[in-house]
Amino acid sequence: MSVIRRTLVSPTIRPLAHRERIEWHDHAVHQLAYPLRGVLEVSTSHGAWVVPPNRAVWIPAGVAHSHRAHGPTELRSLIFDVPVNPLAASSPTVLAVSPLLREVIRALSGGGALTEEHRYHLSRVVLCELRAVEALPLCLPAPSDPRLVALCDALALDPADSRTLRELGRQVGAAERTLSRLFREQTGITFPQWRGQLRLHHALKLLATGLPVTRVAADCGYRSPSAFIEAFRASYGTTPGRYLAS
Repeated sequence: MSVIRRTLVSPTIRPLAHRERIEWHDHAVHQLAYPLRGVLEVSTSHGAWVVPPNRAVWIPAGVAHSHRAHGPTELRSLIFDVPVNPLAASSPTVLAVSPLLREVIRALSGGGALTEEHRYHLSRVVLCELRAVEALPLCLPAPSDPRLVALCDALALDPADSRTLRELGRQVGAAERTLSRLFREQTGITFPQWRGQLRLHHALKLLATGLPVTRVAADCGYRSPSAFIEAFRASYGTTPGRYLAS
């Protein structure tokens, strides 16, 4: 039992103001980062994740990353020794947070007067929950080719930009076929999939500021609010309206 007690160390809680940033850093331990409220954007050299309160992100030891809050955010973190990796993950991984896991994270990181035995049992629940969850493909991969970087930066500034890959290629000086191939090689997904993920990430940030669903749909480039709602539900398991209400 004593070995397991040492697997979960130094849970923390950190309030973040809207747009507040935690600069690039890494840890010698694993981190489970969970926004109890607000939206947390996690960036690494390989991509970015936008994490709402029904999601958490596992950040393996040694992975350099930064955080940015969207909306008033409360970051809860559970820290694990390196040998403890219930997800068997070598790169940051987003996972769904069950109601049970949410309450256990709240209890462990809340600073309450828990006995050592109570913490031990709660940490066992966390490990069981993490072993059971399924990783979610919610990363926005970051390409390295300068032409793709320029293209992605332009779309990040205006996710509602509806230009085709051919039209965007004229701006960055590359053919549509070349860009399409590079997207698959460097991000592992197609350009339409990448743009869809970008728009959903942007939508989460806008929803965190309290904008209505119809405005968010338009600002993210969806052809209608219903198209936005369906895309949001498919990725996050709930509608934007229910997400806002929660």
